[in-house]
Amino acid sequence: MKQAKIPGPNEPLIISESENPKPKGTQVLLKVKSNGVCHSDLHLWEGGYDLGDGEFLKVTDRGVKYPITPGHEIVGTVEEIGEDVSNVSVGDDVLVYPWIGCPDCPACNAGNENLCDTPQSIGLFQHGGYADHTLIPNSKYLAKLDGVDPDAATSLACSGLTAYTSIKKANQNSPEFLVIVGAGGLGLMGVQIASEITDAKIICVDLNDEKLETAKKMGAHYTVNSKDPDATKKIMSICNDKGADSVVDFVNAPPTVKMGLAVLRKRGNLVLVGLFGGSIELSLVTVPLKALTIQGAYTGNFNDMVELLELARKGVINPVISKRYSLDEANNALQDLKDRKILGRAVINP
Repeated sequence: MKQAKIPGPNEPLIISESENPKPKGTQVLLKVKSNGVCHSDLHLWEGGYDLGDGEFLKVTDRGVKYPITPGHEIVGTVEEIGEDVSNVSVGDDVLVYPWIGCPDCPACNAGNENLCDTPQSIGLFQHGGYADHTLIPNSKYLAKLDGVDPDAATSLACSGLTAYTSIKKANQNSPEFLVIVGAGGLGLMGVQIASEITDAKIICVDLNDEKLETAKKMGAHYTVNSKDPDATKKIMSICNDKGADSVVDFVNAPPTVKMGLAVLRKRGNLVLVGLFGGSIELSLVTVPLKALTIQGAYTGNFNDMVELLELARKGVINPVISKRYSLDEANNALQDLKDRKILGRAVINP
């Protein structure tokens, strides 16, 4: 088994080789076909998250142990199965649900392992898909592709799943105007999903005109460049000066959150998704006076992923895969993501 491991924060990934593990019981050995390159991999590589005000949340404080093989957006072919596996067969192409829980906390008992108190997520707390093979602890975390393109399917386990959950949260107040902040891989997925499952007029906001053009092609009704000093006014004008019903912020940085709060109407709904980091000062009295809802969205449960796969089979969503790397190029993939050289999504094909 060939793996690309992160030895420690900000250290180059190291390629190593070992014997393939032998699956037992409910375990499944996958031959990895494709693995998405995600910003969560970047945070793992950098060692944590910027909390603002000089504070930094280390991934090791959350239970991560180095060295670790990153990669949680995994598509593979079933190569070998344990004796207790019956729902998949050797040769099946599958998408891995990586957000594994404990599974005894209230969230896990409710079927929301992604919100577990003590997560065991693949590619974060246990070795993941930056490898040519990976061992999945239980076949119940596998969903058959059944015709979905393997490279495109990778993002459905994380960015697509997060986008799907976020848009569902944003749709709870049946928005007339929905603002989507960010036109990267996550935001573009959100635009496609919102076009399908909401009746809202979609306003996409980004600082890159090329990405905004892509967002328009994927279903955004309006686009606004956030570098424009009148960006907030333009959004309000589109919303008939009443403000947006919902804002989904796939960046979640101080400037974008401030803009989101500024354009929300009374009874508005702000969904914070991205992990860019930082902090803001919040005018507390405006939250009750405007009856605002501010909530977070983090991935989704297994059933959400299955629903998302069905949308992909119907051709409703088409993830943009702009770059492909070999496993030996894993360092280049993460650096390109850090340097914002990737439009849409990138994958590693071991």
